[in-house]
Amino acid sequence: MREGIAVAGTIAYDEIKQIERFPSKSELALIRNVQQSIGGAVSNCAVTLAKIDNTFQIEVIALIGDDGRGQFLHENLSRYENINLNQLKVIGETTFTDVIHDMTDHSRTFFAYQGNANLFDEHTIDFSKVNAKILHIAYILLLDGLDQPDVEYGTKMAKVLKKAQDEGIQTSIDIVSENSNRYEKLVPPCLKYVNYCVINEIEAGKSVGILLRDENNRLIKQNIKPVLYKLKQLGVKDWVIIHTPEGSFGYDGNQVYSLPSLVIDHTSIKGTVGAGDAYVSGVLYGAHNGLSIIESMQIGTASAATSLFEADSTSGVKSYTELIEVYEKYSKRATIEV
Repeated sequence: MREGIAVAGTIAYDEIKQIERFPSKSELALIRNVQQSIGGAVSNCAVTLAKIDNTFQIEVIALIGDDGRGQFLHENLSRYENINLNQLKVIGETTFTDVIHDMTDHSRTFFAYQGNANLFDEHTIDFSKVNAKILHIAYILLLDGLDQPDVEYGTKMAKVLKKAQDEGIQTSIDIVSENSNRYEKLVPPCLKYVNYCVINEIEAGKSVGILLRDENNRLIKQNIKPVLYKLKQLGVKDWVIIHTPEGSFGYDGNQVYSLPSLVIDHTSIKGTVGAGDAYVSGVLYGAHNGLSIIESMQIGTASAATSLFEADSTSGVKSYTELIEVYEKYSKRATIEV
């Protein structure tokens, strides 16, 4: 019987640099604080899941380099007894990201070095060693080896997701946010073989060609349902969930759900770098354990909220019991009608 969640794909060494405000081109910005951290979906989600439940089985499938950054990632993941590192392979140079955290508005900008990320391909995952119930792969648009075309499935990522489902494993994907027109080419082929699609509003809108933010950065509420419906129509088997700062929206094929985000005092927010991965981790933990879509969205909401309490991706995340308390304790924004 399959148990736990395997997280595959992007892993990175993050160096978080806090600045007072992001500069214009050619301007100087003083760095006020520097912090080293694990990064990327694999380490963020694995550690978040381990902190939510220290008995939960987690498998890591990723590539690190034989270098200081790779050693840092290995040491940090090894601290958790319930994270299996049997498919953490050493090759090439470790991917790293300079995360520029604007202390004025808490936005973050990423400067990424791909390193060995382009070596992660359709052959990297050894399915004979995967015992997990759910396989989460991230990120589409950032794993060049899996974004390559495939004659039968559209992309190599889609081929891997199909292989997972054939093995009796449920699948989940995440996408990186970028300013490009690649979404409508690379995302739809994958959705045919996805059980859980949990992405942000930028990624969701660009994947189907329907904007969810206007020129003033306001959420286009009337477009949320069409985007949810379109993503489901593209083949997502179980849940489509779109998370935004204002709230999250889910669709299970029968009903659309709208869940407001928690009200967090501005002074309590130290960073937003891992909020998306924290959200999807909470949702997948709920899905794995048989919770409903709305209950899983609540866990995701609380997980994302607690991740804001620290500058790095995972230090602020709480246990499952504490997340329930956080969700019940904190005030909620107004529910967005869609």
